[in-house]
Amino acid sequence: MAWIALFVAGLLEIVWAYFMKLSDGFSRPGATIATFVFMFASFALLAWAMKQLPLGTSYMIWTGIGAVGAFAVGVMVLGESASLMRIAAAGLIVSGIALMKLATP
Repeated sequence: MAWIALFVAGLLEIVWAYFMKLSDGFSRPGATIATFVFMFASFALLAWAMKQLPLGTSYMIWTGIGAVGAFAVGVMVLGESASLMRIAAAGLIVSGIALMKLATP
């Protein structure tokens, strides 16, 4: 169950990062409120998952899901660059996440 909570926490990190972008430096109230609501939910699930999972594993997987997911949203939704180098960097993060998961008992 902790792994599921960690995965959902990572997905919520993507959501709050997207709303943070939409908040335009916290100058748009609706997007700002959404940022903090999803951020709180993400942190709460991360904290719950950390009760059972190692700190390093939890944090790396959470940030990795958020980083790669935010990159994907940036490319697919916001029209940001999808250069080969950026895609390779995201692939390295995914590889690191997979290795950390495999290395955790």
